[in-house]
Amino acid sequence: MTKNNVLKGVFLVGLGATSYGMLATFVKMAYGEGYTTAEVTCSQFLFGIIGILLINAFQRKRNSNTAVKATKKNITLLMTAGTSTGLTSIFYYLAVKFDIPVSIAIVLLMQTVWIGVLLEMFLEKKLPSTIKIIAVVIVLIGTILATNLINSSVKLNPLGLFFGMLAAVSFTTTMFTANRIATEISSAQRSLYMLLGGGIMVLLFALITQIIPNQSEAFNEALGVFSTAKDFNFNIFLKWGIVLSLFGTIIPPMLLNAGFPLTGIGLGSIVSSLELPVSVLMAYFLLHEQVLLVQWIGILLIIMAIVIMNVNFKKKAV
Repeated sequence: MTKNNVLKGVFLVGLGATSYGMLATFVKMAYGEGYTTAEVTCSQFLFGIIGILLINAFQRKRNSNTAVKATKKNITLLMTAGTSTGLTSIFYYLAVKFDIPVSIAIVLLMQTVWIGVLLEMFLEKKLPSTIKIIAVVIVLIGTILATNLINSSVKLNPLGLFFGMLAAVSFTTTMFTANRIATEISSAQRSLYMLLGGGIMVLLFALITQIIPNQSEAFNEALGVFSTAKDFNFNIFLKWGIVLSLFGTIIPPMLLNAGFPLTGIGLGSIVSSLELPVSVLMAYFLLHEQVLLVQWIGILLIIMAIVIMNVNFKKKAV
């Protein structure tokens, strides 16, 4: 692998991670205009699916239909795995909805570092390495600092924290399945079927929390804080849909899928941690969220833990 290819990979992965980092800030801004979680997620996934369909059509034409086509089994597995993609967006955006600052919501999402280690331990039925255990401890310490939990005056919405952690669990599932299922077909096909699976979850969420409650007062009362009994605002598609789909479901997967083969998993994972500081900076500059020095120290610790885990991985792979 040439140096130029590696640099190209770093650039692609960095841009993909940066795109993901911007997403929560845009969602928060959409919330500020009165849009709901159902509206935000539906618009993101609809335009995302349309975008990936166009990319697939372009690739088929360019490759003269010679690319390996997905089988029914591939499609079923990818759509099933893709449900976690939809759930990640729902849970992540609900965390932001329930008054969790964007700068803290992204820290909660990054708990995938230690959740992934736990999942790997159960799947492989062996204890994690010492390096991974150290990295997990560093992540937990960094999380305490990054969320400013040491400040007793800070009060975070328990529901927001709960959904933030659910988003991390769901995101971990997505990462584990995305690179293990139907790897023989193109990344564009895999992205499409996973998005379709996620889209089904988003549609069900919209039906349960907004569309059905709008027709049934009893159903609305039963759901309480989770429902939004109002007409679906289709303006979201024109106002935020394209932006959310570009930065959430189209650009990042394309860039990360193109960049990781060039950087390798270790270097790529380190570069992709740019998502964390970018998300915090976006929240600081566009949403004017307060980010203290102690929180920056926590963020740096989390990034350091990711570096430790993946540099060790590279050494073993040589």
